[in-house]
Amino acid sequence: MSITTIRQEIIEHPSNAGAISLGHSPIFAASPESRIVIVGQAPGKTAQDTQIPWNDISGDTLRLWLGVQKPDFYDASKFALLPMDFYYPGKGKSGDLPPRKDFAPMWHPRILAEMKDVRLTILIGQYAQRYYLRERGKPTLTQTVECYQEYLPTFLPLVHPSPLTMRWRSKNRWFEQDVVAKLRRIIGDLLG
Repeated sequence: MSITTIRQEIIEHPSNAGAISLGHSPIFAASPESRIVIVGQAPGKTAQDTQIPWNDISGDTLRLWLGVQKPDFYDASKFALLPMDFYYPGKGKSGDLPPRKDFAPMWHPRILAEMKDVRLTILIGQYAQRYYLRERGKPTLTQTVECYQEYLPTFLPLVHPSPLTMRWRSKNRWFEQDVVAKLRRIIGDLLG
């Protein structure tokens, strides 16, 4: 099985027919050589429209946290970009709707099985953290991110880099001082 074959199966799956009928392709990037996996929520409207993951202000902030430029970020041999759903879920009352609950369990294990050299999985936001950390996660996202060292070297939980989390980040200064600083060092080491 190859990632290309899995991508085609995602496109052909009946649960994605609505997005396909609108001309949308699944938004993710992965390679058998990927070393770092970034698991986010779901593509935003801009990402869906441009077919480029993390193609918005959140992506700019994420790349700043990682300490990488776009060429490295979009190099699938370095970073796999696997949101919890590969299609834009639509707009809700207070932001985008959540990713579909059954999407990641169906597709992530198959894609990850094709990547034999993953050294770190970055879990962005509560959906990714709940799915991957399960009972190891703390009661709140803040506690999970604050205890990030418990999950290393396999996982590193982060808050979402959306402008909507600016207030959270200003109240939790330790995040950029400690977590982001550690993240940059780890990424630097992994990318050599």
